[in-house]
Amino acid sequence: MAKVGNKQLGRARRAKEDEFYTRLEDIERELRHYENHFKGKTVLCNCDDPRVSNFFHYFSYRFEALGLKRLITTCYKNQERDLFSQNDSERAIWLEYTGDKNGNRIPDPEEIGIRQFEGDGDFRSEECIELLKQADIVVTNPPFSLFREYVAQLVKYDKKFLIIGNQNAITYKEIFPLFMSNKIWLGYGFKRNCAHFITHYEDTATDADHREGMIRVPSVTWFTNLEIPKRHEEMVLYRKYDPLDYPTYVNYDAIEVGKTSEIPDDFNGVMGVPITYMYKHNPDQFEILGMSLDLADMSVIRKRLGCNNGGPTFYIEQDGHLIRLYNRIAIRRRRK
Repeated sequence: MAKVGNKQLGRARRAKEDEFYTRLEDIERELRHYENHFKGKTVLCNCDDPRVSNFFHYFSYRFEALGLKRLITTCYKNQERDLFSQNDSERAIWLEYTGDKNGNRIPDPEEIGIRQFEGDGDFRSEECIELLKQADIVVTNPPFSLFREYVAQLVKYDKKFLIIGNQNAITYKEIFPLFMSNKIWLGYGFKRNCAHFITHYEDTATDADHREGMIRVPSVTWFTNLEIPKRHEEMVLYRKYDPLDYPTYVNYDAIEVGKTSEIPDDFNGVMGVPITYMYKHNPDQFEILGMSLDLADMSVIRKRLGCNNGGPTFYIEQDGHLIRLYNRIAIRRRRK
């Protein structure tokens, strides 16, 4: 069994080895908030081996309860030889389920249509795109290494979706504008913002939450464009603005707010907040102006440093020293 730590996981992602299967309990915990969206809909899970996919399990066993019209799950051909499957076929497959036919309310094998692709079952293939066109909602755990391309396809074909991705994807230049224009937002998320995926990689993490046969992946969350109550819950703020507590950036006209919980209740100017703010973002309460990667005036910093060192981000000054901050999101309170 291959051992995968953070560095190995990074290499695996770069090599497009994204064989991580989502646990049923995590799917159930998130999907319970979206049940009203599925009545009469066709659901596509286009990055899953349907024979072992817990997404297929969830939707097929709750087909009638959700009022689904159709369920489609596709399998990339490389998944045919993974440790979860005994199928030696070189062909990719897709499964279709249209509900219980014999009255036992269980998706029996004879009720599930199995078809082979001519190609490899890649979500970018023409065959898979044809299935995507037929879908109303896409729910899956796409390859993290192809997240940008995957979301671009969903946007191109104007699909509703609920998918899993790395938290850092918020800051991707292809993804962040979607947050700014309210075309994508975060779902309810995983406990502690970490997920345990079933995989053939060995988890080498020393965290007390280690689980045998799974790998613990930090900073993962759900991305969606399905409306949920969480998105319009107003943050209750208690802090009051004091310039001593909220320094102004050296290279951008805004104040630094180190934690979302510390957003001052009485400040109407521009604030820089960490990307974890997006878990609480309410578009009715705050507007997003951009990221420090794009907004920071680095000419000021280069002049102060006398060199070109330092990546684009916001800086504060403490005791005569410039302090470089992690990427920040600039927000401003909406006028009531």
